[in-house]
Amino acid sequence: MKEADAIVFGSHILTMDDDDRIIEDGAVVIQGRNIIDLGGRRQIEESYTAREIIDGSGCLVMPGLINGHTHAAMTYFRGLADDLELMDWLNNYIFPAEARFVNREFSYLGTLLACAEMIKSGTTTFCDMYIFEDEIARAAKEAGMRCLLGEVIFDFPSPNTKTPEEGLAYTEMLIKKWAGDPLVNIVVEPHSLYTCSDTLIRDAKILADRYGVFLATHYLETDTEYQRLVQVYGRSPSHFLDEIGALNDRFLAFHCVFLREEDIRLFADRGCSVIHNPESNMKLASGVAPVPDMLSRGVTVGLGTDGCASNNNLDMFQEMDSAAKLHKVHRLDPTVMDAPSVLKMATRDGARALGMDDTVGRLKTGAKADLLVIDLDKPHLTPLYNLRSHLVYAVNGSDVKTVLIDGRIVMRDRKLLTIDEGAVMENVNRIAGEIRKSLEVR
Repeated sequence: MKEADAIVFGSHILTMDDDDRIIEDGAVVIQGRNIIDLGGRRQIEESYTAREIIDGSGCLVMPGLINGHTHAAMTYFRGLADDLELMDWLNNYIFPAEARFVNREFSYLGTLLACAEMIKSGTTTFCDMYIFEDEIARAAKEAGMRCLLGEVIFDFPSPNTKTPEEGLAYTEMLIKKWAGDPLVNIVVEPHSLYTCSDTLIRDAKILADRYGVFLATHYLETDTEYQRLVQVYGRSPSHFLDEIGALNDRFLAFHCVFLREEDIRLFADRGCSVIHNPESNMKLASGVAPVPDMLSRGVTVGLGTDGCASNNNLDMFQEMDSAAKLHKVHRLDPTVMDAPSVLKMATRDGARALGMDDTVGRLKTGAKADLLVIDLDKPHLTPLYNLRSHLVYAVNGSDVKTVLIDGRIVMRDRKLLTIDEGAVMENVNRIAGEIRKSLEVR
């Protein structure tokens, strides 16, 4: 008998591997941070013993979900300025609130709250763009979450950096400080082409190339943005990005609601990736991204919640449900964005979009042990005919029972083991009270 650190048993093991296997009455074997074996329960029991046994009888075991785009610390702004158009929301509410209230403590505590919410709803990896990202990295590390983080860089001052040069220098500090960390990875993140000069975009690209990291940005979220950028560049903004060499397999674009056919062709040819944020785009009435067209062209598309100020939650199961239904009603075609395709966006394709497809998003030998145990013994999950359909259309984040990240149990039987969620909520509510008072004065 071989000894392992942990064995996770489940009535169903959804691997999301290359063969898309489902193992009935199976088990996943974990040693250290990695999966070392998986198969039928009887086979695993005859081959392994383990110090930690997680009995998922009546449960589904699957890869952890990948939230490809969010602003974690914006949990503070949940419900702050709802039912507004994007530019009104950003310029008249979010940017002023950030200028007044965002500091290191804000980003740290807001991210701890986000991590609690994400873990409890099945997210194990997230990609973040915000302010004071070193504090966000610290919070994610304490929570035990895997992440890809970048300091937002503007042409104008942020609460953390006063110039684009300072923003780039801070990002370079993050790259060096967190190099080699098993959970924290760094990305270069200019906010958008409409808030960054072409010089800043070029400099950000140079920095990303210097260290071989991703370059990511909000891109073509509204038609107004597209028209404005065409006027600025005198051509499609995608052609500008291509001319400076930014479009490659390390380019990650958030939203992409108004990608034209020529943009999609360029993204496919250059190996760029996109993160779709359907609920945020719906709430801000930005439009519907042409995701079916991107997928048919071979563009890698992941799924993200965006921040709590424009969603208003971080539940990736809810995001999957919205993504599938939005495109069906938009195209008047019930066959588009089927459950297996959307599930891939939230797992293996999301991991591929973040450059992590060799390590997460699938259950396979050698992958990191990032996985969920989902309790299927619920009225709303009975009966069960199709696992993938259930996951997209019926499962809620609250059905997640146990979560492991990097081989570590971070939630067991709905109890968080790495975060004192009561204390975090109390601290966030304290600062939220100050934000509320400031809005009442205004």
